[in-house]
Amino acid sequence: MTITFITGANKGLGHETARRLIALGHTVLVGARDAEAGAAAARELGGRFVRIDVTDERSVAAAAGDVAGHEGHIDVLINNAGIHGPHGEVTAAGLAEVLDVNVVGVVRTTNAFLPLLRKSADPVVVNVSSAMGSLSATHDPSRPESKVIAPAYTASKAALTMLTTQLARALPDVRINAADPGYTATDLNGNTGPQTVTEGTDAIVTLATEGPGHGSGRFIDREGSLPFFRTR
Repeated sequence: MTITFITGANKGLGHETARRLIALGHTVLVGARDAEAGAAAARELGGRFVRIDVTDERSVAAAAGDVAGHEGHIDVLINNAGIHGPHGEVTAAGLAEVLDVNVVGVVRTTNAFLPLLRKSADPVVVNVSSAMGSLSATHDPSRPESKVIAPAYTASKAALTMLTTQLARALPDVRINAADPGYTATDLNGNTGPQTVTEGTDAIVTLATEGPGHGSGRFIDREGSLPFFRTR
């Protein structure tokens, strides 16, 4: 049975990803910073709650220790936790806060869980990125990404996608890819996105379930592979 750990799994894309993977037979560990919300989500979904704050090194280490003591390993790590940050102008403090969750938090979590992943026959990391970090998408006037001004968020997702490709090279024994959910109705955007959370999790679920033999260092959405550093 595949064991999957998901950060930020108490709501939105993380919650829906957990629901879908449990339905597909995964044992899902519901990671969340808020203990009450995380425990409630785990009960609802049929997963096991593990508290994790990706901005806190001790919390991340404790979460990995918890999983080591219970499950002993994981097969899939889904780095889903993320924040949007300010629209328009950005301060240094605001940028640092977003990067700490969306990029540094991914590094903290991935590093802590690598020993558990390496006990799997097919270790997988899925980073939930965004076409908001794609130069190609944000320069294309036909795409919604080109209409949004969110310096901290877009910078963090550009960094996360590049981090994914670099980690895929640095860690060839682990399949590491990035998923773009697309413009999905979640709390992150005030539930304004035209896609449902189910549609928004298609790429995440694909990467979490595709099995051995697929490539590493890819960036995909629900339609397939995406370019991310190409201007028009």
